[in-house]
Amino acid sequence: MSVTHDYIIAAYVWPAYHDAPRWRDFFRGREGEWEIIRKARPKFEGHWQPRVPLWGYEQESDPVVMEKKIDVALSHGVNCFIYDWYWYDNQPFLEEALNQGFLGARNHEKMKFYLMWANHDATTLWDIERSHEHQVIWPGDVDRPTFEIVVRRVLRQYMKHPSYLTIEGEPVFSIYELGTFMKGLGGVDPTRDALNWFRREAQREGLPGVHIQGILWGNVPRLDESGALNPSGSQDRTVLALGVDSLTHYQYVHIVSPMNEYVAWCDKATEAWSRWDQEFSVPYFPHVSIGWDTNPRFKDFKPCVKEGATPNHFKIYLRKAKAYVDAHPEQTKLITINSWNEWGEGSYLEPDDRFGFGYLEAVRDVFKEGPVLVP
Repeated sequence: MSVTHDYIIAAYVWPAYHDAPRWRDFFRGREGEWEIIRKARPKFEGHWQPRVPLWGYEQESDPVVMEKKIDVALSHGVNCFIYDWYWYDNQPFLEEALNQGFLGARNHEKMKFYLMWANHDATTLWDIERSHEHQVIWPGDVDRPTFEIVVRRVLRQYMKHPSYLTIEGEPVFSIYELGTFMKGLGGVDPTRDALNWFRREAQREGLPGVHIQGILWGNVPRLDESGALNPSGSQDRTVLALGVDSLTHYQYVHIVSPMNEYVAWCDKATEAWSRWDQEFSVPYFPHVSIGWDTNPRFKDFKPCVKEGATPNHFKIYLRKAKAYVDAHPEQTKLITINSWNEWGEGSYLEPDDRFGFGYLEAVRDVFKEGPVLVP
């Protein structure tokens, strides 16, 4: 039975845990990033590694696997998946998890979904033997003709699907790196023109438009009063100049370096919410991160959140996000969570052998009461 409420609780999905031809350049074991999750080892006393999934090392491109995950997510109040979506070297990357797994699941229409275009460079980070090199394998920026190919694909393949999330009727399209996007297109004016073209193309496909969501972090360039790029300028000017409709986050680590203690880290990240209310002219949708530990991806130690990332502490920030959206009744009640399954970054809702279903139960406990969400 699903938890019903009028909040949209949207968890990011990292589509890394399945076999795919180009994924084999990084993971030879035909199970995607599970390969390094299995092999992770503690790097200091008390280090919580490896993280062990309670369900085992399942292939998320399997629709039967995704049917179970959809049912469990919905029964705990998570009613939307934000799929990290990739386009490299003139073709999509890691789409099998979405196309075969999620959309192949018999119950997928019960769950909303939308895309976050993860348009960062693909680097040797994904190869543990070369992760320290930070070499670019496939660049994330695209030119205008390539962007138009991307747009036509997402419009026709995803945005017209009845389960695709809309805000005020417009399908949501999130862009991870606005700065990289602008770089590929050639600056502010060409980027604004490309996004306006995206909206017109959506209308030609019978949609009312597109809701462009930006991920707020340092990759969002700053503009001065003249409209020129300037590190001392304003990110809000960039958002307005591009016509971005809303903002959210992907991970707290983008705005606060990892701290030893989870509560201190989250407090520092969320204390900025009231400032962003004043700073930005478009809605901000609050975000909650579960943790941060990327050590499975590296041979050497990387700073991480070491203590306190428990379901009870996670619940504190879910309540804070709920209070934020309740205080903004003019906005859609959207809250983003990192993530459903970022095992390689220590931030996931999926059950593990330490807390079981604890993180999901935290979501259920905070959001189980309220009016029924009407699709």
